Amino acid sequence: MADDPTPPTDDSDDDRQPGVPGPEDALAKLLASLGIGTGGDLASLGSGSGSSEDLASLLEELQKTLQQFTSQMAGFAAAGGEADGANWGFAKDIARKTVAQDGPDPTPSDAERREVREAVALANLWLDQVIAFPQLTGDGVAWSRAEWVEHTFPVWQHLVGPIVASISRALVEVARQDPDQPEQIRAMLQPMMRTAAAGMFGGQVGQSIGKLAADVLGGTDVGLPVTPTPSVALLPANLAAFSAGLEQPASDVRLYLALRETARQRLFGAVGWLAPQMLALVEHYAREIRIDPDGLERAIEEQMSGSGQPDLAKLEELGRDFAMRLFRPERTAEQVEILSRLETLLALVEGWVDDVVSEAVASLMPNAVPLSEVLRRRRASGGPAEQALRTLVGLELRPRRVRDAVNLWAALRSARGSQERDAAWAHPDLVPTSADLDDPLGYAEHGHHGEPDSLDAELAELLGEDTTEDDPPQE
Repeated sequence: MADDPTPPTDDSDDDRQPGVPGPEDALAKLLASLGIGTGGDLASLGSGSGSSEDLASLLEELQKTLQQFTSQMAGFAAAGGEADGANWGFAKDIARKTVAQDGPDPTPSDAERREVREAVALANLWLDQVIAFPQLTGDGVAWSRAEWVEHTFPVWQHLVGPIVASISRALVEVARQDPDQPEQIRAMLQPMMRTAAAGMFGGQVGQSIGKLAADVLGGTDVGLPVTPTPSVALLPANLAAFSAGLEQPASDVRLYLALRETARQRLFGAVGWLAPQMLALVEHYAREIRIDPDGLERAIEEQMSGSGQPDLAKLEELGRDFAMRLFRPERTAEQVEILSRLETLLALVEGWVDDVVSEAVASLMPNAVPLSEVLRRRRASGGPAEQALRTLVGLELRPRRVRDAVNLWAALRSARGSQERDAAWAHPDLVPTSADLDDPLGYAEHGHHGEPDSLDAELAELLGEDTTEDDPPQE
């Protein structure tokens, strides 16, 4: 029997469930949000059954909208000027505006700069007695919040860059969701959607960094090495706000925070592999982020006004959940491993800082204990880094094991001395692992499980040294 050329009149052969929109419905909705009416059936255009006049009219209308959209968005996303498609200048501008909206941000006065220099100089003298790592070159510096943004922004840009690339890949997927539609339409929509997404995410990056600047007390208060080179910096305006609620002299608070910032920066400065590895782990985690194309498309549609122009006010007032709406919630096995390694490293750094500062102030600053407890509670509540990383790269990072790390470093110092404690940072293979945090006394006694007892012997082997070379000949 010959095939019936008459197309079916019901949905019996349609794979879609009744009431569930198909890909042409999603594209029609997107076009409508841009103020473009198709004047017909998108499916017929894609299959070729629509008239060429309909397609030409739609393409002409879409071209006009694209030109208008690109003009409106010129200041919000790069027009191909940057490799990753983002306008980082715009993101930094949003960060500076966010800082300004959070209240006065005066340039540190000469007196404040002098106070920071003196606090850092004294901190160095105290730390010289308890750690093996040398002082950094240069004096301590005082930054405004805006200066913190300027100095740390290059590192944030490096960390967030992979997310922009993921958004671009997701946009290609969105455009390919309806392969039956005319290629001309999909090709013209891609730059429009890419521009909108880059502008929105750039605004979110700037807003998050600006909010973070209002909370940090020093250059690396987030726990990560976000300053381009190790330098000890404090933010007097934020220190004043932090000190206001404490029953401690402002000078003592400044000195205690200078000790912590100086210790952390001396660690990053002396241990050449540490800062690059921590940042590489964050970047690696970001590269594994998978964007939800449906969430991305919905977010873009919501940012469009009915007239087909972007709502620029919304781009500057993005909610904190914008980025999280784009990230698929499930983590890959690789991300789980990265997160564990990063949390362990961060806990080890903060635990080491806690231990060396406690040792330094033990007989010199009696009121350091309540200050330490205040910072511990601040860290336990999440801290500025957790919120920023969750918003920017979907990374829920909290150093839950800092107390374990403090116990481990204290046990190692008690068993072998400060020199051996600091020698554990000499190579990544010597640094305590998550398993070592479970058994700090065991690590203090014999190092890693199944490894030689002597940290010096391990270091010599890793560095290819001959430990017997300088020994006198045996009789």
